Amino acid sequence: MFKNFKNIKKLCNTVFGISLLLFVVACEDDHDHDEHTDAKGFILEKSDGTVVYKQFKGTTEGTITVTTGAAIELAVHFLDDDGEEIEHDEHEEEEEGALKLTGFDSNIATVEVEVGHGDELEVTGVNEGSTSFKLELMHGDHADFTSASNVPITVIK
Repeated sequence: MFKNFKNIKKLCNTVFGISLLLFVVACEDDHDHDEHTDAKGFILEKSDGTVVYKQFKGTTEGTITVTTGAAIELAVHFLDDDGEEIEHDEHEEEEEGALKLTGFDSNIATVEVEVGHGDELEVTGVNEGSTSFKLELMHGDHADFTSASNVPITVIK
């Protein structure tokens, strides 16, 4: 009888250990997902509050227009499922990553993230013409958000 009791006790301890391990792993996985930004779009806005471009759930409105030799600064605001701005503080921004801008023709315009302002862009007109760029919000080595289509830029004289 005591032999069976020892076997049952071993089995219970093993089941308890496996259950505890699965619980810990599941909790860690849930916390990792909480740190991601679940954006459904974004707006690009001038300092006076004018929205020059909006991308939301696959629809786009506007274009960035800049004069040759001039620069325009734009704030980037990511949007939630309801089209409202996703609020975050500087600490979250540092943990989640930075903006990545690719695909533009630097002979037409340059697009850069403003130094010290992680959610601001500077678009500078180089030569008359059109180009576009892809915007990504990076989280470590992957993007939490990627623009559905490239953001158009028109450079005029």
